[in-house]
Amino acid sequence: MKRFLHSKFNALDPYDTSGELESMNGGYIRLNTNESPFELSEKVMSNAGEAARALNFYSDPDCTRLREKLSGLMQVNPSEIVFGNGSDEILNFIFMAFCEHGAAFPDIAYSFYKILAKFHGVDFLTVPLDENFRTNPDDYKNFNERTIIITNPNAPTGIFLELKDVEKIINQNPDSLIIIDEAYIDFGDGSAKNLIHKYKNLIVVRTFSKSRSMAGARLGWCMTCEEIARDMNNIKNTITPYNINAMTQAVALAVLEDEESTQKNIDTIKKIRDDTKNKLREIGFEVLDSSANFLFARHEKISGEEIFEALKRKKIMIRHFSRPERISNFNRITIGTPEQMKIFLEAIKGVVSE
Repeated sequence: MKRFLHSKFNALDPYDTSGELESMNGGYIRLNTNESPFELSEKVMSNAGEAARALNFYSDPDCTRLREKLSGLMQVNPSEIVFGNGSDEILNFIFMAFCEHGAAFPDIAYSFYKILAKFHGVDFLTVPLDENFRTNPDDYKNFNERTIIITNPNAPTGIFLELKDVEKIINQNPDSLIIIDEAYIDFGDGSAKNLIHKYKNLIVVRTFSKSRSMAGARLGWCMTCEEIARDMNNIKNTITPYNINAMTQAVALAVLEDEESTQKNIDTIKKIRDDTKNKLREIGFEVLDSSANFLFARHEKISGEEIFEALKRKKIMIRHFSRPERISNFNRITIGTPEQMKIFLEAIKGVVSE
């Protein structure tokens, strides 16, 4: 029923969470949502418990303590940070505020970009990845004032774009705002964060969901020049000034004070990722080189959908993409614990041999 719905929302195309919900409720091994397989430490959780005692008060709208800690860790100024309820909210602010002249992003990328563009009525272009599923910086030239969004490492391919190529895109588009979405950067190579002091048309988006085990807490942030950060914070404070709750702020602060554990988890995931990649290749899979916490793979003889359905019957969820067609035989496999990946590999060997 759309009796009271504004007509501009009649054709909404929401983000598909059906596979995520299914895997939450049926005892599945969840290798489909790019979450961290590692729980937060007891010390971190005790901070959340302490923060819960003061939930009768509003949370700090400026995230003051968290902002100071994060700015020191990232080596940026506190005034160059904007916090969001997950990095998705940061992206929402960007599409809301900075895409008046349109947007451009890869044809194979985080699907939320297209959803947000349609939601905000933003004219957008999709730029094809090359035949090796890589972003070619030469394809991003003279976009005038169109906002350009690049996921790095890319999702769902996991491929990293070298910083020299990021700079090439920035330099080729001096009148465009460039967004580098680094949701998975901690599992790969160098961040573009230091470039915000060199270029005034750059936003670097990050999240606590992946490497810092806080997907359920919903916390993202971005780093950019003070002018852009001020504009974004004005929008945030107009729409949702208390967007980061007190418990999330407390947990995030405790996580940042235990970077040693975060790095240990990252190193473990990277090792499991590379071992899994090699074992999949041994049984006939093409696996793209990944700088993220997941692998993107297809088998030479079995369709991606067949593999997805066969593993689902074995209570293992991975992510299958039916669109666009050229990745329809690929599946994205989140890296889980050593025990989970052992079960996954045994199951997929069975699928291949059947």
